[in-house]
Amino acid sequence: MITFEGVTKRYPDGTVAVDELDLEIPAGSLTVLVGPSGCGKTTTLRMVNRMVEATSGTISVDGKNIRDVDPPTLRRGIGYVIQQAGLFPHRTIVDNIATVPFLLGQDKKKARAHAYELMERVGLDQGLAKRYPAQLSGGQQQRVGVARALAADPPILLMDEPFSAVDPIVRASLQEEFLRLQSEVEKTIVFVTHDIDEAIKLGNRIAVFQVGGKLAQYATPDELLDAPANDFVRDFLGGERGIRRLRFTQELDAEAAAERPVAGPQAADR
Repeated sequence: MITFEGVTKRYPDGTVAVDELDLEIPAGSLTVLVGPSGCGKTTTLRMVNRMVEATSGTISVDGKNIRDVDPPTLRRGIGYVIQQAGLFPHRTIVDNIATVPFLLGQDKKKARAHAYELMERVGLDQGLAKRYPAQLSGGQQQRVGVARALAADPPILLMDEPFSAVDPIVRASLQEEFLRLQSEVEKTIVFVTHDIDEAIKLGNRIAVFQVGGKLAQYATPDELLDAPANDFVRDFLGGERGIRRLRFTQELDAEAAAERPVAGPQAADR
């Protein structure tokens, strides 16, 4: 579990990016931070791995204050995926994925073998292993970024708008692949997006931020669509809230039907 208790981030010029945030992110869940530009969602994400230091308040992981952990040590235990993947252009794909295991002193042969396994897991052809990032498409690069974040098997994965730089068709494919992957690895994931449809599709829980770093609502997708907490959340969901709710309900029904055991011939006769 990741816990924020009274967390504020105030910059020297007086700008408040995050304001007295109280938030509990359950272990093993995919929690989405969503809101308009300048609402503090990325700042909140980056405070978890201390890329940004909180001005006040406490952030804890499994009950331990992250300020008590050396930042480099903290970051090696947290996967981090950003827009456009942020890959090392001079390294092959397999060595990009194995970056953190190399830093941790893992045997290079073993680290590369695991990188090949991760390529398969994220849906990448292993024939791409010896290529360089510039030789891959945007969608393939994002898959490499996810594989690299998983390479050290971290319990926490931070994702900052990882699919926003690719076209809508590739983005939909990456979302589906990511949901499949999360069903296998069950990491604690904090995912930032400005796209409410992406938040509803991916999130177990959604935290809606408004400008000024205020948490407007924290709820499941169903609760969010059914009962927006205030006018800001209602406006952010937009005029198609009813359509989004219908689509979300239909997707849940389809998932439930797919998981339901198929009745055998004897059951059909009864």
